[in-house]
Amino acid sequence: MTIPKPANNQKKKFDVHSVRGDFPILRQLVHGKPLVYLDNAATSQKPQAVIDALVRYYSTDNANIHRGVHELSMRATEQYENARGKVKTFLNAADDREIIFVRGTTEAINLVASSFGHKFIKAGDEIIVSNMEHHSNIVPWQILCEQTGAKLRVVPITDTGELMMDEYGKMLGPRTKLVSILHVSNSLGTINPAERIVKLAHDRGVPVLLDGAQSVPHMAVDVRKLGCDFYAFSGHKLFGPTSIGILYGKREWLEQMPPYQGGGDMIKSVTFEKTIYNDLPYKFEAGTPNIAGVIGLGAAIDYVNSVGYENIAAQEHALLEYGTKKLSGIDGLTIIGTAKNKSAVISFTMKQAHPHDIGTILDAEGVAVRTGHHCTQPVMECFHIPATARASFAFYNTKEEVDVLVKSIDKVLEVFG
Repeated sequence: MTIPKPANNQKKKFDVHSVRGDFPILRQLVHGKPLVYLDNAATSQKPQAVIDALVRYYSTDNANIHRGVHELSMRATEQYENARGKVKTFLNAADDREIIFVRGTTEAINLVASSFGHKFIKAGDEIIVSNMEHHSNIVPWQILCEQTGAKLRVVPITDTGELMMDEYGKMLGPRTKLVSILHVSNSLGTINPAERIVKLAHDRGVPVLLDGAQSVPHMAVDVRKLGCDFYAFSGHKLFGPTSIGILYGKREWLEQMPPYQGGGDMIKSVTFEKTIYNDLPYKFEAGTPNIAGVIGLGAAIDYVNSVGYENIAAQEHALLEYGTKKLSGIDGLTIIGTAKNKSAVISFTMKQAHPHDIGTILDAEGVAVRTGHHCTQPVMECFHIPATARASFAFYNTKEEVDVLVKSIDKVLEVFG
């Protein structure tokens, strides 16, 4: 397997042990062993800067936004909207109004499926997804197809876990109304050729949604360079709070789409005869939002920018390369997902033990990995397996932790081998 190397243009020295000091949760013992947290694809840990931002908001600025003229409300509103600006810069969006706060990637996709879907997709139309999608990028489209009579088409994948791009190109046609494909696979680590996916669709006038839940923690994302029409990601995977996420949408689409939910703040005027909806982005942000989560997400973006994606890529590449070499040498262990362009995820099976047994034994050694189908049951079906064990790395992980993982797998072999 060939693993892509990051650009060799680091701007500052990276000290992983210093960085680990920013994450208080990593200092604890689990079952009497130092915690080795390798479940970052499920959720990442939070730096003290994010924790402090949440505490500071609730301690000094807690108030509702956009509706109050008192000092606390104005301070909370300013922080909330400042965070929107940070996200706009982070994604290189053209306009703050293209940034919609949602609960996470799942809600972002459901928003597009509901609002864009019911506006633009009719019976006989086609929506393209891939065989490696997370369930949250499958089920909303299935629901829409059931409601409208549209058809879901699925791009197949190779035995290395890569999209069959030739097949994708053939699927695009006059009935295709939307492509919705993940940027990076949570279960395989595959980094999809997002720019090419978008270009092929746009050449046929088809808009594209990219699921960026697994990309933004690991790589810089430029939505204008990608050219996508929608981009979704979750704060909790980006070292930020849970229950906050982003839907980026090109303004020309968002202006045409009807509100996703009704309530306060998404309106300009309400009478029993007629309601006038608010302007972007508030048209899609009904009710009191997760104000603390938005502020915490802004702090997480500041933190990631301070570390630098060059450093993140270099550290995670080294872990992927080292971990792949170490795990590949274990008898009976098979790595699932060997794409040439891959993120820092190693999913594996063992002849000797079921993934759930692997996870239980590793937990006893203080090692946290994810086991199961990872909300990608179609992927498991492709590889004719029920589940995998998945080690997913962040920049705060170390090669020493990979060694602990390998030693813990030796315990599995002792029990089942």
